[in-house]
Amino acid sequence: MLVIRWVTTLAPADFGFVRSRWTCEAVAVVLREDYRVGVSRETVRRHLHSTGLVWRRPRPVLGPKDPAHAAKLGKIRRLLRELPADEVAVFQHEVDINTNPKIGSMWMWRGLQAEVPTPGNNVKRYLAGSLSWRSEELILTEGEPGRGRNTDLFLAHLDESRRRLRCYRVIHAICDNTKPHQARRVREYLAKHEGRVVVHYLPTYAPQTNPIERVWWHLHEEVTRNHRCGTMDELLGMVWDWLAADHTFPIESDVYADLRMAA
Repeated sequence: MLVIRWVTTLAPADFGFVRSRWTCEAVAVVLREDYRVGVSRETVRRHLHSTGLVWRRPRPVLGPKDPAHAAKLGKIRRLLRELPADEVAVFQHEVDINTNPKIGSMWMWRGLQAEVPTPGNNVKRYLAGSLSWRSEELILTEGEPGRGRNTDLFLAHLDESRRRLRCYRVIHAICDNTKPHQARRVREYLAKHEGRVVVHYLPTYAPQTNPIERVWWHLHEEVTRNHRCGTMDELLGMVWDWLAADHTFPIESDVYADLRMAA
């Protein structure tokens, strides 16, 4: 059990190693030098496997936490729960589309690693999207070629949202805290359209609180991972075809599940 605790809760650096991950050899060294137990790395490997441990990639998670997480999320939840009929709330975020494909799992012959050709020089394009809380409809704005995830795209998307949602008195745009969403020009835009467009900021380091992130996850899983498109135009054609296949996308978030059930 001692070895299990080492590899699951401690780091090699705690034992003086200048390395970030445990190996069977490192465990054997600690046993030999600190506990006078002579075993081979293969013995260590068999022991770890026998206890149910496997060698696989971990899942990355965000470490930092927003100290105001509960207060910010509570404000968003109250907004959604008490949203008047003549107002609309949308979850907003951007997604990047790359000609160099994101790599994902696929079927291949055992012992042979499949290959996914890449164009080499990556071309990137951003889309800004808003997912409606009530209707689950998606509004999209395509960024200019060569432009990044910037304030221009955010403001263009707010304009697109105003046009598409003109039947509502107030648009509540719920988004993250990145600089393009909080720039001086954004504050000026909101002052100009005061009472018509209101921006609400989600807790930092909490992508799970923004349901549109799941839409982008599905987009990457079904279209951009391992794609074989040679040009951005070809890839964007696939992206728009996928988005056009269904105009609504379910709110997939445990954070708001109780509010959906009560609606």
